[in-house]
Amino acid sequence: MRIRHFLGLTCVALAAAASPAHAVTFNTFVSGSDINAVLGNNATIGFAYAGDKFVGSVYFGANNNQLYSTNLTGTGVAKFGTPVASFSGEVYVSSSLGIGGFGPRDVFAGSEGVGTVYRFAHDGSSQGVFTSGLVGGVRSIAFDPYGLYGNNMIVATHSGNVYTVSNTGVATLLAAVGADTEGLSFAPQAFGPYAAGTLFVASEGLGAFLAISPTGVVTTVVSGIAVPEMVSFVPLNLGSSGNPVEGFYAASYPNNIQKAAASDFAAFKGDAIITGEGTGQVLDIRWDTLAGSFVVTNVASFPGQAEDGIFVTADIIIPPGVPEPQTWGLMLAGLGALGMASRRARRTR
Repeated sequence: MRIRHFLGLTCVALAAAASPAHAVTFNTFVSGSDINAVLGNNATIGFAYAGDKFVGSVYFGANNNQLYSTNLTGTGVAKFGTPVASFSGEVYVSSSLGIGGFGPRDVFAGSEGVGTVYRFAHDGSSQGVFTSGLVGGVRSIAFDPYGLYGNNMIVATHSGNVYTVSNTGVATLLAAVGADTEGLSFAPQAFGPYAAGTLFVASEGLGAFLAISPTGVVTTVVSGIAVPEMVSFVPLNLGSSGNPVEGFYAASYPNNIQKAAASDFAAFKGDAIITGEGTGQVLDIRWDTLAGSFVVTNVASFPGQAEDGIFVTADIIIPPGVPEPQTWGLMLAGLGALGMASRRARRTR
């Protein structure tokens, strides 16, 4: 739980304009009127992909403690689960990957008002406390897809504490950043001097992009970022699923949910994408091998105040360690062939 500031790896966030070829554009994915019709409130705050649906939340006011769901086209808004008495303010939503002993696509949520994470069954039919006693209100929830952190849940809090949480709800302090921390993401490949699978966080309180090692060492990667909110890595296999759901989704407070297509990020594979809450900037961070440093570029303007969201990619649709559909087909075909061979062998004895 030590914080190290390696000056050779730290650069100031730049506000360079994006070239037209690399511009990221956003369009409304879930309309505020659809959300408001169901909840009486469209101040969007949280939004997460949950396999066959999206699940989101709204800020202060009507139904602040009630989650909602949409279908994969951003329509069909409906209430998800039942209101949670302790939820208040910003409510963060995430979904498990079906690895590390976590159920496939269960929904987990927590609010900035209390250090408790609730688990919701995938269909919203049941819910309850999953882990509690975290210091500081819940600000973000993610799941380790690569294994460096035991495929555990990672939770960051308003006080800057970052926890690993096992599939049985046992929380262990991983690191103390020291200030409000929201964005969480894992590098899908080596990112400069950091190993593939390393956890990176965006600290709103510090205005910085940080790396946290499996042993809890915190390193400042990029400083001087204006109110960083989300961080998401663009995987090398971007678009490989062939699923149109791939793309970048984020709550545009206080109006609606926005989406940028996966194709808009083709030039940024392997990079980290950070949104600025107060500035609307969408920043790309990449490692420049020749310069031996990180380069930060502004690649878009978010149409509103960027809040929680997710980068839905092939790695999220089909998590690491979970066979793709064609792999399942080959496995089943192989098992069928083995069964036929076994039956033939028994008949010849």
